[in-house]
Amino acid sequence: MLNNEQRRRELEELENVIGYSFKDIHLLNTALIHTSYANERRRGIQHNERLEFIGDSVLNLVISEYLYLNYPDLSEGRLTKARAVIVSEMSLSAAARCINLGQYILLGKGEENSGGHDRDSILADALESVTAAIYLDGGLEYARAFVLSCLRKCVSEVMLGRGLKDYKTDLQEILQQSSYDHITYRIVKESGPDHEKTFYAQVFHGDRLIGEGMGRSKKEAEQHAAQNALKDMQK
Repeated sequence: MLNNEQRRRELEELENVIGYSFKDIHLLNTALIHTSYANERRRGIQHNERLEFIGDSVLNLVISEYLYLNYPDLSEGRLTKARAVIVSEMSLSAAARCINLGQYILLGKGEENSGGHDRDSILADALESVTAAIYLDGGLEYARAFVLSCLRKCVSEVMLGRGLKDYKTDLQEILQQSSYDHITYRIVKESGPDHEKTFYAQVFHGDRLIGEGMGRSKKEAEQHAAQNALKDMQK
């Protein structure tokens, strides 16, 4: 695939954007291959899901370390809550948009035609994968620099109380003020082919259904279910 000169130019352009030059450019390319693209070609093309696995851990480590060192007065509970918002799908996708990451992701035709280049779940996963690629290629210091360049503004906003909304956390805090009933989320339905799935979630407070939502990932569906539950509570 990297025999394609246009693709090489695109990856070099992205290297300039992220401020890191890869020793193994194939790692960066793999980080930007969505499963839908690999599945359509069926030629043993590697996609980015394994890199997501590493990238998720690296992101959590870097943000945990940054919060611990820079906010020494915060309790464990507040640190955990802040980290959850900062590494959430919504925050990561917003950071990915800031570097126009979507334009470099390779998607299958169906995913591409349905707006996949700007879908939160795909962008967040790609940012995780690029983080992993940098970590594997250059080590933790370079990965840390990339993560903080993307998310430092988000960290500041969250610590000032102006962060992106985590509807699941908001819903939990409101309900726990007056009830000890558990809040549970259920994925009740999936539709569409593997590369273009839609998930349907319900949120229950105790045994009572209080919200429903849909999304292109399970996390996104749960967030929308929580958001709709909050809207219903405000009526």
